[in-house]
Parts: sequence; C-alpha cells; structure tokens
Amino acid sequence: MLEKMRENMSDASPSSARHKTVAIISKPDRPELRQLLPTLEKWLQERGYLVEVDEESAAYFSATASMPRGELAAHSPELALVLGGDGTLLSAARAVAKAGTLILGINLGTLGFLTELALADLYPALEAVARGEYAVESRSMLRCSLVRGGNVVAVHHALNDVVVSKSAIARLNYFELSVDGEFVSNYKADGLIIATPTGSTAYSLGAGGPILKPDVNAFVITPVSPHGLTHRPVVVRDSVEIEIHVKTGQEEAYLSLDGQVGMPVRDGDVARCAKAEHPARLMRFHKTFFEVLATKLKWGER
Repeated sequence: MLEKMRENMSDASPSSARHKTVAIISKPDRPELRQLLPTLEKWLQERGYLVEVDEESAAYFSATASMPRGELAAHSPELALVLGGDGTLLSAARAVAKAGTLILGINLGTLGFLTELALADLYPALEAVARGEYAVESRSMLRCSLVRGGNVVAVHHALNDVVVSKSAIARLNYFELSVDGEFVSNYKADGLIIATPTGSTAYSLGAGGPILKPDVNAFVITPVSPHGLTHRPVVVRDSVEIEIHVKTGQEEAYLSLDGQVGMPVRDGDVARCAKAEHPARLMRFHKTFFEVLATKLKWGER
C-alpha cells in the first residue's frame, strides 16, 4: 500500500523536530562511513533530532547514543536511516518494523531493490522528509514460528522470505506443505521458500518463482530444485497460515529468515508462517516498482 505522508517528520524547524528520534543503521566495513556518520549525526542534532545508532554504526565514531540493533525499536524512532545495501535494510526492517518506524534506505551496495537512493541524495532526501514530501510503501512481513514437539521454540520475522532447506552436505529433504490446515503436497527437494511480495524478486525469483507487485496481498511458495517435475510455485492469499512439516530422517535441514538469521531443524519440526502484525514502512521518493525492475533487471527500454 502506498500512502502519502505529510506528518510525523513534517516540519523542518528545530523546535518541532525536537524529541523526534532518528535511528542510524549502517553496513559494516564501509570506509566512507567513517567520515559520513559523524557529520550526519551533527547535521541531525543541529535540527533538533535525537540521534541513536546501532553498534555497527558506532564502530566508526564516538556516537552520542549507541545500542544493539535489536533494541532500537524500544525507543520508538520516527525514522531509521539505513546506510548500506538491501541486506542491511532487511536487517533494519526486522529490528524496527514493530515500532512503526519509517525506513529510508541509502544504497551503498550493488543491486539496491529496496535501498532506493544514492549517497549523494541523502541530505536532499532528509530535507524533503522535513517538508513532508515523500510517500510510504507498507511492505508485508512474515512471522515464522518453529514448532518442536508441540512447543514453539523460536519466533522470527522476515521481510523477504522464510526458507527451509537441506544443509550443504545433506541429501534431498522431504517436506509436507499445508495451507490453513489443508494438505497441499509432499515435496522431495533442496528446499521450500515462502516469500512475501518484496521477497519475490530475491531467492524465490532465482528458483523460478513469479514477481509479485509489492501491494499484492499474497505470498508465493516456491520449491527449490524439486524432484518432481510437476511441482511449481504456488501463490496464496496473505491471510492464510502456511505450515512446512520437515521430514529429514537422519539428514540435516536448516531454517533461514531473509538469508541472515537461521537455525537447524530436526525431523518432525514444523515451520508455521503467517503475515506479521506490523509491516515494514519504506519511504519512497522517485522510482515506481516497475522502473526499479527495469533498472535492476536490465529490462528493455521503450
């Protein structure tokens, strides 16, 4: 869902900005940040914003207030500035989405499906934010519970996808898929992907899944290298509950979230996935979704 926003951060005067919190989240090992981050913190503070940074950002300079990334949401920042690539933004979304935080991505990576703006656009974008000249895309997220022996042993969120797959040295695993309690199919495959519309252009796309427009209320379930040639991606409404029953026997399997967080799974475990309560709220200024696709996927120009 795309919504025009002219509130929250919408007055550029220092007095109105005061008490509004901006979180800075950045990618490690980017040398340009050593000079950029202290300047950015000062720029924001001079305009009355309270600035908090994650520990990855604090490694570059003596930040005023730093904390683990997972603790930022507890401070309810109005805006999260994400300096990095799409991977950094995925991590930021998992950290702050539950606080309703607006996320502004500045691309220091390569592909940049999610991080729309270049570094040169950072300060013009912040000025536009202060004037309320931006739009917001609400991107649905997944909530995944790992159930073992009838008990929930872990709960995680993902903006892109949830993947249950074999380990590097395992043979094909067996998976049983159900949707809202209805049996769908048994799979013998390298893995199963449950992707959001945002994640439809990630691992699912490489495995042969369709591209979903971000505002489509659906998830796509994509098998990875299935043994049965008739197994194809399935698109379901995002109001359903999806369960992957893992049947590994003596083999190993692995549950991963956005390709960044994960854990081993055992024979008999169930990955139970549904739409998360809170979406990721991404700020947008220029390009439409199809313009991004055309640029990033090198589609032909008119």
